[in-house]
Amino acid sequence: MPAQTFTISQLAKEFDLTTRAIRFYEDMGLLSPARAGLQRVYSARDRARLTLTLRAKRLGLTLVEAKDILDMYDSPRDTVPQLEKFLGVLGAHRAQLEAQMAELQANLAEVREHEKKGRATLVRAHKAAKAASDGESTPDTTTHRQ
Repeated sequence: MPAQTFTISQLAKEFDLTTRAIRFYEDMGLLSPARAGLQRVYSARDRARLTLTLRAKRLGLTLVEAKDILDMYDSPRDTVPQLEKFLGVLGAHRAQLEAQMAELQANLAEVREHEKKGRATLVRAHKAAKAASDGESTPDTTTHRQ
């Protein structure tokens, strides 16, 4: 049974990518298609690596980090160092995301406080405008110039 292969157009359509993006992943060393003349022929391994690359991107990893992790799994070495590296990268990324989330939460709290103060100021401004308009509707006979 022949191994399944894919064209760049097939992968682009399947993963909703441009062919340029796939060629970029190839240039980064994430994919290694065979050549049939000028045409790229992607293997099931390339397809799996593309799937994992896109998953790594969704997790916020850089392409270099994704490549390092994928390349570790290609080597015949023990899986312990590979898993340790993977967990180290994920742990560092999680810490970065948690720090960003804490900063966003602090910013959100500050925005809410400004909104609260702005609303209170608006209520006072409406009351002042209403009082001023009520005062203008009655003739002012107390001020005369001499």
